[in-house]
Amino acid sequence: MAFGAKKVGHMVSGIGGNGMGQILAAMAAALLFRLFSGPGPASLPEDETCEENDSVNRDDAPPSAGKVFPVSITWRNITCSLSDKHSKSVRFLLKDVSGEAKPGRLLAIMGPSGSGKTTLLNVLASQILASPRLALSGLLEFNGKPSSTKAYKFAYVRQEDLFFSQLTVRETLSLAAELQLPEISSVEERDEYVNNLLFKLGLVSCADSIIGDAKVRGISGGEKKRLSLGCELIASPSVIFADEPTTGLDAFQAEKVMETLRLLAQDGHTVICSIHQPRGSVYGKFDDIVLLTEGTLVYAGPARDQPLEYFSRFGYQCPDHANPAEFLADLISIDYSSADSVYSSKKRIDALVEAFSTQSSAVLYATPLTGKTGPKQGMKFGKKIAAKRKGGWWRQFWLLLKRAWMQASRDGPTNKVRARMSIASAIIFGSVFWRMGRSQTSILDRMGLLQVTAINTAMAALTKTVGVFPKERAIVDRERAKGSYALGPYLLSKLIAEIPVGAAFPLMFGAVLYPMARLHPTFSRAFQGLCINEFTGLKFDCQNSFDVQTGEQALYRYSLGGTCMRDTVIAQSRILLFWYSTTYLLLKKNKPKYPQLKAPASEQIEPKLKLEPLLETDQPSPLKQVEQNQQVESTPVDQTEPFILEGAK
Repeated sequence: MAFGAKKVGHMVSGIGGNGMGQILAAMAAALLFRLFSGPGPASLPEDETCEENDSVNRDDAPPSAGKVFPVSITWRNITCSLSDKHSKSVRFLLKDVSGEAKPGRLLAIMGPSGSGKTTLLNVLASQILASPRLALSGLLEFNGKPSSTKAYKFAYVRQEDLFFSQLTVRETLSLAAELQLPEISSVEERDEYVNNLLFKLGLVSCADSIIGDAKVRGISGGEKKRLSLGCELIASPSVIFADEPTTGLDAFQAEKVMETLRLLAQDGHTVICSIHQPRGSVYGKFDDIVLLTEGTLVYAGPARDQPLEYFSRFGYQCPDHANPAEFLADLISIDYSSADSVYSSKKRIDALVEAFSTQSSAVLYATPLTGKTGPKQGMKFGKKIAAKRKGGWWRQFWLLLKRAWMQASRDGPTNKVRARMSIASAIIFGSVFWRMGRSQTSILDRMGLLQVTAINTAMAALTKTVGVFPKERAIVDRERAKGSYALGPYLLSKLIAEIPVGAAFPLMFGAVLYPMARLHPTFSRAFQGLCINEFTGLKFDCQNSFDVQTGEQALYRYSLGGTCMRDTVIAQSRILLFWYSTTYLLLKKNKPKYPQLKAPASEQIEPKLKLEPLLETDQPSPLKQVEQNQQVESTPVDQTEPFILEGAK
């Protein structure tokens, strides 16, 4: 079991004690230090972070290095549901949701918690994971024709900001540019593009500071969010999706992030974000909004004053000097304080949903679509860029090797802890097996020492893997989803980059333990013992130890006699090759799969939507349509009184 634990731990991270041992350690260390040596990044003091001095205002900013391809997105009757195989019930995450996002405009998806904001964003970005319980239907169009985000360049900024913590802001953007920009681009062009992005996102003051993590203080949360945007903007995407970009930020940083998104929309990007309850100044930056409650659509159209005027028709007036976003959130939220409040708020919401569903168009905008491009041209453009930005195998390998080495060699806190643990363990074991004898009576003691030594090395390797791999896997999945690199170059570069750093700790352990335990003093025997610990791991024949009659036989069995070292190396090489090959195949197979939208068979969906102004005087009001078509069952209406929904203030 211990042997399996060590191999599983090593197959992912390739740290100390793996099968390469000392053979590759010296070569890899010399090559990596020669290629990537240089001054390390500046770490920030414990009591301060990088100052937010850079303004996002870009009146004097240099021109952008990338051109934006305009893409409009239209979705109609999007329905997403999850079935429960035990109770046979169906839960609707989205139900007949329609809308449109246009280039040059910032669209915000708003609603209370659990209303389906992130689900709708994932559906539009084709990022919702496939599941046998999931049913997804509706119509999704890009530039007027059914398609998907795979045909166009798009960016998805998730709630969690995940980076390699030991890299600086500039290094993170530079490596992303080298991986995603066309290989024919010169170094000067890429550097200029990165500098433009740093200026555009207000990250100049912290460009040479490490990103940091929970152990090492780095840049602030707002700067991390803007860095996430920068990594996604490298390839000049047409559409930008942002899942609650202000989560975890204070009011000042949240406003700066939303100002950045607004400026990106003005550059021609189609920007769609989900947001919970923004402050008033942030709400004023939205061009369009979509209001959701319990997966149903309450409003879709222009933002700012238009939603307030729309809901005022039903008797819901926004108080003066109140935050419109808070007013809208309270209006479409269910009050669970009492049974009566739940009943009345649900009736109010049902009536609002019914009223909006009777509009002549599910998506109502006051501004016409401009810069529309045919779908065939857009698909060719997207495929051309995807082919360009995917460099060769060796190019990806060297870039990822550079990044993996910087991350491993700069991780000072982790390396210090591992070094202290190695030395402390060696002192403890050396004290227990102090100055062992060289007669036959000490054979079992030596075998026990070899066993616990290998177990200690394996557990140290496994601890590092468990702590690092889950976080790094999320970053790699995100980058692979963008097509930045393939799986093979990443896995190989990670294994090689970790060898020099990982091999140092068994060396420390052995340098302290070897003289304390009074093992064989000659250099050749010490080197063979080190190779056994580094290469054969926990492969000890302990079950037959009581059949050993002489010390010479014991040393022979563990290859210390030098007579079967070659056979041991060959056997362990085959084992390591099997584990690494299995790791690659499993990671390749477990790539996330995303379902495609399917039009419901029971419903004929019109291919296009009719865009109409929301507040034109010649349009029938929701009041007249509701009165003429049907009465809202949950809200009795007195025909002699003005139409006011129950609960209106």
